[in-house]
Amino acid sequence: MTNRIEHAVLEDAPAIWALQRLAYQSEAVLNDDWSIPPLTQTLEALIEEFPGFTVIKAVTAGQLVGTVRARVVQEACEISRLMVHPSMQQRGIGSSLLKAIESAFPEAAKFKLFTGGKSARNIRLYQQAGYRITRTEAIAPGASLVFLEKLRLS
Repeated sequence: MTNRIEHAVLEDAPAIWALQRLAYQSEAVLNDDWSIPPLTQTLEALIEEFPGFTVIKAVTAGQLVGTVRARVVQEACEISRLMVHPSMQQRGIGSSLLKAIESAFPEAAKFKLFTGGKSARNIRLYQQAGYRITRTEAIAPGASLVFLEKLRLS
């Protein structure tokens, strides 16, 4: 099966929201915390923030299987909510989405993102894509966020 990587539109918001609620369950389990923002965000809140982001989606056989969003903040591209349907992971979709969102911001000199400290697969994906850990921040007992950055190579 081939994956199409393309820009998402506002009409994709309900499918993105449903995928988000499914994909972030693994983060909730890892951190024993079901109150993480991707799981508590409402569809209405997602729709409201949608215009402020560039959103890329991966589609396989007509189904949304992955998505990522980003925006420029203080001259850096902040990437967030990279997610792939659990049944479609380990197939290069996450890497393709990451490359596509970086390409959508040719003016960005730097890319920034964060993930859960216990998310070893996510951290490995980002490091393989050239990101380096810049800091770790404790957010609760036993839980932390890992912040990563990547400079665009000229």
